[in-house]
Amino acid sequence: MIKFLRRRGLAKFVGLLAVALVSGQGFAQKPDAQQATTLFTNVRIFNGKSPILSEPVNVLVRGNLIEKISNDWVAADRNAGTTVLDGRGRTLMPGLIDAHYHMLMSTIPPSLLMTAESNYTILRSSKAAGGVLMRGFTSVRDVGGPAFGLKRAIDEGITAGPRIWPSGATISQTSGHGDFRTVHDVPRAANDPLHFTERMGVTAVADGVTEVLRRTREQLMRGASQIKLMAGGGVVSDFDPLDVTQYTEAELRAVVEAAENWGTYVTVHAYTPRAIQRAIHAGVKCIEHGHLADEATAKLMAEKGIWWSLQPFLDDEDAIPFPEGSASRNKQIKISSGTDTAYGLAKKYKIKTAWGTDTLFDEKRARRQGAQLSKLVRWYTPAEILKMATADNAELLALSGPRNPYPGKLGVVEEGALADLLLVDGDPIANIKLIEYPEKNFVVIMKDGVVYKNTSK
Repeated sequence: MIKFLRRRGLAKFVGLLAVALVSGQGFAQKPDAQQATTLFTNVRIFNGKSPILSEPVNVLVRGNLIEKISNDWVAADRNAGTTVLDGRGRTLMPGLIDAHYHMLMSTIPPSLLMTAESNYTILRSSKAAGGVLMRGFTSVRDVGGPAFGLKRAIDEGITAGPRIWPSGATISQTSGHGDFRTVHDVPRAANDPLHFTERMGVTAVADGVTEVLRRTREQLMRGASQIKLMAGGGVVSDFDPLDVTQYTEAELRAVVEAAENWGTYVTVHAYTPRAIQRAIHAGVKCIEHGHLADEATAKLMAEKGIWWSLQPFLDDEDAIPFPEGSASRNKQIKISSGTDTAYGLAKKYKIKTAWGTDTLFDEKRARRQGAQLSKLVRWYTPAEILKMATADNAELLALSGPRNPYPGKLGVVEEGALADLLLVDGDPIANIKLIEYPEKNFVVIMKDGVVYKNTSK
């Protein structure tokens, strides 16, 4: 009877939470896109790859797929059941993709993250997810945090948000970048409870081959599309200097093998040449950050076909405001001083480069998602930037293989691709700053064939 009541109570809680997510966010439940038909007329296409826009064309979306792109009038498909959106010569482009995001931690301050009730945190992350979608980001790769439940709620239409490729808890060694304990929490005995951040699913502290295998397999069991592991020091963590290399090659290899057994890959947090090179030798397929990489490391990445997930970290308004003189502030300055060199190496050696924001703990910075993308004009042309945030990032997402939660072609506007589309009031190749103001310039936002925003009338 107690178990029954507990189940009834849990079911009631989940139901109430679902209602709260919908009403609090202000979005209706996701419509059924299976039979929906939308016709975009008179649009110029940025297809995710070409540096120039197409001539005016018509694009037919049926269900969640782009069915037809034609210069001719699609008269046969313009019937009573078709929604016609007059593009008026605007730009139709793929939905944007953020390849380094943390859905749970993007907007909530650390003090609340560590002290608030978990249902409050869930509601905050739901609101954050809706904001991501309304900024035109229809997909994100979540590289650390308990995003599984939020992903399911979005996929089921309970709340609005982007497609999520979840890593689940980041895997960290003791004293590593994902170890949020204090010195008062160590040493940990075998029967000690897990730290709050571990119980919450933000991180998993694991040492030795046996432990890292267990924690990796736990994330795969929960639905991880890729595994995220901490291979070097970080900025926001208190007890790991930036220069340290984390995990032995044997531990790294164990995680890589476990991921490969599930048909997916491992990506690692690493800044220094030693940490990056060790991870690559262990079979890791993607490097997150890497701002302190040197020439030899860049050559190795190019030779091995490694993905480099870079962020435009600069000492500017988007930098986390650490106290001057603090350890984190000093590490932040060092990282930002390496950003120009990192992008220069990525271009010089034609390394497969992804883009992401890695926004943490601040709603204002999260709202600047598009502005952080447009910063890339410091190193790339607008067409190269848009390609990186669409077709290139989509290629990285597909690296999950059979663990890809959304099979289909993303990041492009072509027949047969998934219908994640933005109608932009202007030409973003000519004016990349259009993506900085999505509330004004993105007049239609479509994800999976469903229109979530339409101000084109």
